[in-house]
Amino acid sequence: MKKLIFLLPVLFCFAAAAQRLTKADEKALQHKEDSLKKFAVQIIQGRMPTDRFGADSTFTKMLVRALKTPNSFFYPFDSLLSISRLYAPDSTFRIFTWQMVINENVIRQHGAIQMRTYDGSLKLFPLIDKSDVTIKLNDTIGNNKGWIGAVYYNIVQKQSGSNSYYTLLGFDENNIRSNKKLIEVLHFNDDEPIFGGRFFSFEEDSVFKTSIGRYIMEFKKEDGPKLNYDAEMDMIIVEHLISETNEPNKKWTYVGDGDYEGFKWKGGKWVHIEKIFNQVTPLGQMPVPNPLDDSKFDSKFPANPDEVPATKPKPAAKKKGKG
Repeated sequence: MKKLIFLLPVLFCFAAAAQRLTKADEKALQHKEDSLKKFAVQIIQGRMPTDRFGADSTFTKMLVRALKTPNSFFYPFDSLLSISRLYAPDSTFRIFTWQMVINENVIRQHGAIQMRTYDGSLKLFPLIDKSDVTIKLNDTIGNNKGWIGAVYYNIVQKQSGSNSYYTLLGFDENNIRSNKKLIEVLHFNDDEPIFGGRFFSFEEDSVFKTSIGRYIMEFKKEDGPKLNYDAEMDMIIVEHLISETNEPNKKWTYVGDGDYEGFKWKGGKWVHIEKIFNQVTPLGQMPVPNPLDDSKFDSKFPANPDEVPATKPKPAAKKKGKG
């Protein structure tokens, strides 16, 4: 027993060392990142569709080659500002997403899930956007080859029994008239990614609604309703939408009305809360915020609260078996 206790710190140190980038590999990745950065910008700013297609194709191939570098999982690619890079809170994977504008009415998302592996080798799942050919977007369950595309800006991990569920909050520029935000639950079955499932329940609503597989908010192009996770409340906060022209069948007329609903994780699903803030402030007693000390804020703090910067993976102990 004493010998085993003595060996444990050695094994943990070995596991940490096995998951560390060498200086040579880090330098090589920095060089590759510099090349990737140019094409990442062209995907967004290319004047002609052919320019954007070409940049996207080159970027994808170069990214895959870069990720084949041993232990690339720990390299953040911080300078790829037009590419969303989110690590799972438990650091078991990270997800890259980005968009490419084909024309004003066709915008496609691309991406990949990189799994964390014990030996530092690459395990990658490409994400294939099938939203254009999916009939029931809010009910479909699919793998990485039947993905409902979005550029993700936040990820929330929840547990149900021994299973981990990763809730992804994303943005889709959709078309010339409307944008979308969505809530997507990702989990892994036999180490394969599964998107969707009956994770959104309206069982506590005053009017019965059928549960759905993902939540999709579509709204007027010029509007920006809130949809994000509030850690203090441990809820997903969603701004309520109304049609500004009283045409509920036309999603491009929907705007936020300043009221808020949300979702609370209960029993392995997100349960809808019809109204979050019920307190009414008496006239003339509106709260006044305390003055802010600007010196406490980093100049890089995002201007848009829905834009959550990429996080870095947490260190983890050695796992049994192969990743």
